[in-house]
Amino acid sequence: MSIAFIFPGQGSQSVGMGKGLYDAFPEAKAVFDAADDALNEKLSTLCFEGPEDALKLTANTQPAILTVSIAAHAVFTRRWGITPTFVAGHSLGEYSALVAAGSMTLSDAVKAVRARGTFMQEAVPAGVGAMSAVLGLPPEKVAEICAQAAGSEVVSCANFNEPSQTVIAGHAAAVARAGELLTAAGAKRVLPLPVSAPFHCALMQPVVERLGAVLGTFKDPTVPVISNVEAAPNTSGARVKELLLKQVTGSVRWIETIQTMQKAGVTKVVELGPGKVLCGLVKRISKEVAQFNVEDPASLEKTLGAIGSAGAPAGAVGG
Repeated sequence: MSIAFIFPGQGSQSVGMGKGLYDAFPEAKAVFDAADDALNEKLSTLCFEGPEDALKLTANTQPAILTVSIAAHAVFTRRWGITPTFVAGHSLGEYSALVAAGSMTLSDAVKAVRARGTFMQEAVPAGVGAMSAVLGLPPEKVAEICAQAAGSEVVSCANFNEPSQTVIAGHAAAVARAGELLTAAGAKRVLPLPVSAPFHCALMQPVVERLGAVLGTFKDPTVPVISNVEAAPNTSGARVKELLLKQVTGSVRWIETIQTMQKAGVTKVVELGPGKVLCGLVKRISKEVAQFNVEDPASLEKTLGAIGSAGAPAGAVGG
């Protein structure tokens, strides 16, 4: 069985996430306790009780999602015990993947993404940047129209999520211009996203130097980590920092990430962390890769039951 673990990014958060795992499994509680200790605050309480307005602040969302993801990983791997062929994460989720692969510690990761989230919030004044999701146009067409709309400003493809969904980011006016052109070109919808900054575009350049000063050294991953910016597996700890810094301004190449897995023989992915956003994307990228998820005790049992038995139906969980 060739399986990959995937880890969600910002937007998957919800108040109450991780509470079921924390209550049911000592290894999950240990992850939350370690994250609380690393940040010297009760991140666990924010995950379990909110308030939602505080949880959705980028500087809080990023360590919160990472912690829930690693708690799910700890619980799942203890019960399943098979090493995945690859790990990968969407944007923030790449840090979770690196923790899962032993390249960085949980403590270092939550501190890094807390800093990353803070730097992202501070990089662009409120109202200057924007992001929109473009539905129903091929990625290459979206990229072409962004180039036309940019002018002297920035607008580019931030996330290549699935064949009919591309997220764009940049100056608010340029994103709006691109939106009009994309609609005229046949996009089904162009949806403004409620984000605190225009992620994964050139406007995030101020983050790179600040984040570089925070990131330390990395061990060689024990499992190949497919990076967002290259959509290719990396097993060198010496390259991790470079790839994470490129990720700040570079596009998340999620379509190619899943295609890379599939070409290498992966037939199943397990999304570890809150929600099932990535399962939905995988389902629309490849009909040959089955999706499963672990975010609470019920989904854990369902996934273990499905992948533990021969002939489990494709996509039995998630999607």
